Amino acid sequence: MTALPYCGPAPSPDAIFGAWNLDTLLLLALAGCAWLLRDGSVRAKAGLAVLVLAYVSPLCALSAGLFSARAVHHLVIVFAAAPLLAGIFTGRVSLPAAFLFQVLAFWAWHVPGVYEWALSSDAAYWVGQAALLGSSLLLWNALSRPDASAPAAFLILIAMVMQMGLLGALITFAPVPVYGPHLFTTQQYGLSPLDDQQLAGLIMWVGSLPLTVLAGWAVLRRLLHRLEQEAVA
Repeated sequence: MTALPYCGPAPSPDAIFGAWNLDTLLLLALAGCAWLLRDGSVRAKAGLAVLVLAYVSPLCALSAGLFSARAVHHLVIVFAAAPLLAGIFTGRVSLPAAFLFQVLAFWAWHVPGVYEWALSSDAAYWVGQAALLGSSLLLWNALSRPDASAPAAFLILIAMVMQMGLLGALITFAPVPVYGPHLFTTQQYGLSPLDDQQLAGLIMWVGSLPLTVLAGWAVLRRLLHRLEQEAVA
């Protein structure tokens, strides 16, 4: 791949902490979101801060060089930013449909050909990011709705862990590196492309479990509290 990915080129190891993304359009968009959320909840503002971490901090640039950094980036979006921002819109997508949409978007992002396309231009990158963040927002919004079923939410969270583990395992045990954009970008960090790919798979496989538990517990606690109130009433 010869195109320069968004947030690229990959920074050298000694320049990582200075590789902030100061894209004017991105900063204006984040500033606009901050203005819209000026009277919003602390949770929503924290979610916006997580988006700043994901897209402005050196994590964004590092993800151009390491697929494992990209895996961290994706987990931050799905299990930190999205749960915190859920509830800022009033979507009414059913929980099963929201889960299916999120799974399709996440798995599609990790198809090698689609992944390479998503890093081929800024427009393609943001299409992929919009699908990833948008589908995650739909899912966490559906999980957080007052009328959500606690048993259904619990099953969906288990399914989230299982599908993330399956994708992570497939990536971890792939016998050869399959993500073309990182075939020549990992060596400067002391990793072969296959080592980096296996690390990314482990991050998705193992890292998604505690993140799902943390984000899911907040959802289930609210649902269980609602059920307790209804039982008392």
